[in-house]
Order: sequence, then structure tokens, then C-alpha cells
Amino acid sequence: MNPIGAAVTWLNDPLNWTNPGGVLDRLGEHLSMSAAAVLLGCLVAWPIGLWLGHTGRGGGAVVLISNLTLAIPTLALLTILPLTFLGFGRPSVVVALAVFAVPPLLANAYTGVRQVDPEARDAARGMGLSGGQLLRRVELPLAVPYLAAGFRTAAVQVVATAALASFVNGGGLGQIIRAGFGLDIAAGGGQILAGGLLVAVLALLVEAILALVERVVTPRPLRRTRGRREPPGGGRGGRQLTRSGTPGGQARSGTWKRTVDR
Repeated sequence: MNPIGAAVTWLNDPLNWTNPGGVLDRLGEHLSMSAAAVLLGCLVAWPIGLWLGHTGRGGGAVVLISNLTLAIPTLALLTILPLTFLGFGRPSVVVALAVFAVPPLLANAYTGVRQVDPEARDAARGMGLSGGQLLRRVELPLAVPYLAAGFRTAAVQVVATAALASFVNGGGLGQIIRAGFGLDIAAGGGQILAGGLLVAVLALLVEAILALVERVVTPRPLRRTRGRREPPGGGRGGRQLTRSGTPGGQARSGTWKRTVDR
């Protein structure tokens, strides 16, 4: 039987789904450790990114941290961290995946605050808002679409990469793939392909759901202006409006948001 047919047969076997250590058990492990890793990444990256964006300092540090964390192979972290006090298993996997989630979360949090219209900041300061109140009441709400975009990117990356957790006894859907490699290639090829398909489908589902969430939390004026470039002369004084009635600077922020998200 060819691998595709074997994969279909493996996926159609209900015992492979419901038995202990089957798809449903591994799916729960995969989602739980991915959620914990993204949450840990948010707790670390968002406060730093929001504060640096608020102060207007540290842009170079954000780029440096993002590049450094991206340069560290996740598999290398998964190999090194189990040798520390974290040991083999779930904690080391969560920490390694959290490091992988930090770059998009940090970069988008910083960019989201920096792209707030300066006139909105000046108006808030004119009303007597302190620095903390300005961040909480003005900058943070306007940065929500950027935070959602960074969260979406980080979540999809973590879900797709969490399959490597099986190498350090971390569980997840990768365990199905690893078990297939432990069999003869003729017997385990279908299981390997089935495990890979499950991981890919899960990542696509997470992408679709979070794309919808990102659209919901993005204000309608920004939805219309995203992807549009500022009309000629829009940068002079910031008074020229796009066809949707929002300042041209908002159109620029939408374009930059997508660049950081990539």
C-alpha cells in the first residue's frame, strides 16, 4: 500500500483516535503546551514591547532581541534545556517554544504603540493624562490590532514547531510521527504521514481562527485603509484624508503592520 493510502487507513481507524496515547490525547497535549508557551511569551514580550514603544526608546534593542531569538534553533533549545534543572518533559518544551514566540510578539507590541497618531497623544496629554494613563487608555487600545497580529503569528509558529517536543519526551502530535519512525518504513510510513497531516491541519485551523479574531478586533476604518498607501501630499501636516475618511498616517501604519507581521 502506498503511503497516502496507508495514512488514510490509519486516520480512519477509530482506535488510533480513542486509545490511550491516540490522536485525541496527543492533540490535548499539543494544544496545552502550545498555549502555555504562547502565554509565557506574551507575559515576557508584551510588557517590554509596550513600555519601549511608549517611551520611544529601545527600537534597536527590539530588533536585536528579535534577531537573536530567531537565530537560536528551537531544536537546539529542546536539546539543551532538558540538561538544566527543567529536566526532560513539558517544562523545557514550554520554555523553548516561548523563546520562539517572543520575536513577533515583541516586535508587533513595540510597533503598535509607535504607530499611534502623535496628535492623539498630544490631545491625551492636553487632557491631563499621566504617562501610565496615556499608555492604558490611548496607546494600548489603538495597538490591539498589532498585538493580535503578533499573537497570531506566534501561535501558528509554536503550534507547527511543537511537534519537535517528542524528541525530549514532551508529548504532542509529534509523538505519533516519532512512533512511526520507530517502525519499519513499510509499516510506519502511513503513520508518519498521518501525523504530519494532523500537525499541518491544526496549524491551518489556528491560523484561520486567529485571522478571524484579528479582523474582529481591528476597527473598521483600519480594515478599509490597510494595504493602501498614503496619497501624494498626505504627509504634509497630516491633514490629507484617504477615501475612507481616516488620516493618511493610518494607511501607513497598516502597511508597516503587515511588514512586521511577516
